[in-house]
Amino acid sequence: MKSRGLVFLGPPASGKGTQGRRLAEENGLAYLSTGALLRRALRDDTELGKLARPFLDCGEYVPDDVMIPMVLEWLGKQDNGWLLDGFPRTVLQAEALDEALEFTPQAIVLHVPDDELRRRVACRLECEDCHRVAREGEGKQCPKCDGRLAPRADDVSANFENRLSEYRRLVIPTITYYCDLLCARIVNGTGSPDEVYARVRG
Repeated sequence: MKSRGLVFLGPPASGKGTQGRRLAEENGLAYLSTGALLRRALRDDTELGKLARPFLDCGEYVPDDVMIPMVLEWLGKQDNGWLLDGFPRTVLQAEALDEALEFTPQAIVLHVPDDELRRRVACRLECEDCHRVAREGEGKQCPKCDGRLAPRADDVSANFENRLSEYRRLVIPTITYYCDLLCARIVNGTGSPDEVYARVRG
């Protein structure tokens, strides 16, 4: 399995989805948000959703043995470049990805202070259909696809704090893995979406 790819990492509410989608669209990359995929599976009550629900309901990451096959199956269908949003989240996932690809992809890491993450998540909405992120005050309909805008279940305060703790425990070592291989670029994720995107593009 060989194709050009990027991975987008960062804490919850750091802007991975907003920036990752924009970068993918601008560069013609296939885009996979593992978070959006899991939330859709929960909503549709699929087999994946049933496997993931006990973990997502309490703000924990879905285990490697569920995530790795799911992502590798998706990658196996991609003939050109791609961008992964929120994967890999563990060192084991990163190693499995490298082995399948036969190379280590470039990682873009968004850094945002915890207080700013909490401020963002307190007023975040998401389209239930296309998963575009919005803010309170933007109405109840997605301007992109007319889907319903609603708060995310995993943004409830207790769940968010659990996700932030899981990020520190699992994803920070994964970022270190990419840094040690000289395959990571840390980007300041504060400021307007356009300001952050200018940094993401480098």
